[in-house]
Amino acid sequence: MGYYRAGFTEIVGVDINPQPRYPFTFVQADALEFAREHGREFDAIHASPPCQAYVRSGMVAKDGRHPKLVEVTRQLLQELGVPFVIENVPGSPLRPSFVLCGSMFGLGVRRHRLFESPSLFALAPATCDHSRPITGVYGHPHGKGGAWRNGKRPMLPSDKATWSRELGIDWMEPRELAQAIPPAYTEYIGKQLLEAIRLAGDTLHE
Repeated sequence: MGYYRAGFTEIVGVDINPQPRYPFTFVQADALEFAREHGREFDAIHASPPCQAYVRSGMVAKDGRHPKLVEVTRQLLQELGVPFVIENVPGSPLRPSFVLCGSMFGLGVRRHRLFESPSLFALAPATCDHSRPITGVYGHPHGKGGAWRNGKRPMLPSDKATWSRELGIDWMEPRELAQAIPPAYTEYIGKQLLEAIRLAGDTLHE
């Protein structure tokens, strides 16, 4: 949604699992295989490899059940030669161009994410402001305090209505919201990416 708001007109999502509430064209397939076959047909690619293996949390299994796909994703995208963005969590082996936080956009979530892109060089839009109340959108626990309750800082409610409002997403169910990033992130990145694509096109025609 963020890329659409930034100005991209044709959005295609690919996931190995069905995503019935995805708001744009959706292809159920292995994302790496799809990119390998069709990647050069697109102006840009945004990749979000599974993050569970990299999460700094004792709540996530560390027994190898979660794949580590950042390196293989980067290698494929570099081979394709298409402008790309890779997104993942702190702790992942990304080479981040910048880190985004919900507080940079006035949202009541933190949801720090790393973004790697050889096409982007801009800084984050602002510094983090961790003084503001947030809601825990990670789905654990589903209580009044949410995932970040520490007994000291004020929290926003931990419920679907609050999660949807603070993430800026009104088309997902709670389990999907727990995995999502705010569209504000990709809108910010998408505007830069469109400019990079435009400049590259101008260079080719000079």
